[in-house]
Amino acid sequence: MNFLDKKVTLQRHPRRLSAIGAIIVLVLGVYGVKLVQLQAYQAPQLSFQAYEKRKKNVELTAHRGEITDRNGAPLAISVEAQNLITDQTKVINPKETAAAIAQVLNLTASEIEPTLTGTKKFGFVVKAITPAQWNQIRALNLAGIYAEKTTSRIYPGATIAASLIGFVGAEGNGMSGLEHSLNDSLAGENGSVVFEASAGGRQLPQGLSSQKDPIAGRGVRLTIDRDLQYIAEQSLASRVELAQAKSGTLVAIEVKTGKILALANYPTFDPNNPGESDPTTWVNRALVDSYEPGSTAKVMTMAAVVNENIASPNTQFIIPPVLKRPSKTFRDHEPHPTLQLTLTGVLAKSSNIGTILAAEMLGPEKFYDYLKKFGVGEPTGLNFPGESKGRLPKIEKWSTTSFPTFAFGQGYMVNAVQIASMYATVANDGKRIPPSLIEGFINADGSFDAMVQPDAVEVISPSAARTVREMMETVVSDEGTAPMASISGYRVGGKTGTAQVADPACRCYSKDVIASFIGMAPAEAPEIVVAIAIHHPKNGRWGGTLAGPVFKEVAQYALQERNIAPSEGLPPKLAVEW
Repeated sequence: MNFLDKKVTLQRHPRRLSAIGAIIVLVLGVYGVKLVQLQAYQAPQLSFQAYEKRKKNVELTAHRGEITDRNGAPLAISVEAQNLITDQTKVINPKETAAAIAQVLNLTASEIEPTLTGTKKFGFVVKAITPAQWNQIRALNLAGIYAEKTTSRIYPGATIAASLIGFVGAEGNGMSGLEHSLNDSLAGENGSVVFEASAGGRQLPQGLSSQKDPIAGRGVRLTIDRDLQYIAEQSLASRVELAQAKSGTLVAIEVKTGKILALANYPTFDPNNPGESDPTTWVNRALVDSYEPGSTAKVMTMAAVVNENIASPNTQFIIPPVLKRPSKTFRDHEPHPTLQLTLTGVLAKSSNIGTILAAEMLGPEKFYDYLKKFGVGEPTGLNFPGESKGRLPKIEKWSTTSFPTFAFGQGYMVNAVQIASMYATVANDGKRIPPSLIEGFINADGSFDAMVQPDAVEVISPSAARTVREMMETVVSDEGTAPMASISGYRVGGKTGTAQVADPACRCYSKDVIASFIGMAPAEAPEIVVAIAIHHPKNGRWGGTLAGPVFKEVAQYALQERNIAPSEGLPPKLAVEW
């Protein structure tokens, strides 16, 4: 059929032409309507859906405030880091990619490969790697591997004050210690940035974006002296190991302010790698654990007796071998015949019987009042997480044995900071200043908000405090129980303690003890109080020989560091026997 024949045929079928035309018009109409619908009515919605697919929301981590010692030496700082992230759908070979990353980060490929395998568009591979490590990984051009800025918490002193400072978890929140209790101040407020990203995850230059800047956290300046803290930890650790003890605590307090200069615990841990340590070492036992103070508490008994003018350092006591009281017979730590001791001698020889006799001259009601004034059973005010306030039963709940046993430090409980603060009261001429750990807060602009200094409250008179300190000096003499705590050139006052450990299972005392020594120097005008407790020693049991040398080493360093002049003259000669 030629062209003319086709023309003739088409002319014979006008209806077919009309139908084809109608179909074409209909199709074009549908597309036209759809185009109008897309452009005029659905365009904003479709544009928003496309933007949502391109949109990337990145959290901007707020800079966590530093923790420093009293002199500004860093104890906890935040440094720039990168979170290694992945889009699993873009990882070409998870096994090879994992091996390449593992080599840079000194990890195993088996640890990393699961994070790269799957269909997640976003996931963490490793958190908080260093910028140098990210630069090495970025140079490998690994598909599906990206990074986002963050910070990493570093503890420059490693174990220094670890149980006090605590550590932060993987999400950047404080998990223990001051990192936990001060988390809201330290953490600040995270910001965010929202932007349009390409398929490769990079920001589109002309795309929409918005940003909320992070608010940096506040820094914290502690009362701790980093150098003294280091000496305290080293000395305490050495003595705990030598005694084969379960643990040990040390508290050093600045007498005139109540500020804690050192707070040590052993065993300890490295907060840079907390997962590698026993969680029990994370506990700040100096505040969390409470124990019966034993003979170190006799100083409070003597202070009350002297302050009430019931007895003087030379008041004479006859100390029988045993002392019978309702429901119980009391003995001293070593058997002895009848002794003739002064009140000073009772303290120097640490006589339980003599202390009971002295307390009975005071009476239970006044004795109870003095224990409360010294802070027994009261919170320290430090608000440390998990802190124990100790235990002192109300006087109406005392049994027939409570008063005599309380007199020499058994039956009620304190924590290490509490008992150190009680000695600081005697050292501070009888004025009690609540202990403190925080000097103040450092704002983002560098300004400093100092903590308000707590008011002092008089517990005993200045003259009574001086008298008790002079009595305490005999404890450190050759006639006392702690000559190993003496410091050449300085007058030292203190008291030993060997407290039996209560066993809840049998409601009795076990064979284990807590050996302690608490001292102050210079005794005539004390600058520092240091309290040491060695818990459950297997090699030795006496506070003078186990804890006394630790006091000497730490207090001697503190006196020299603070340029405290040696004592002038000798302590007054007080009679121990009569």
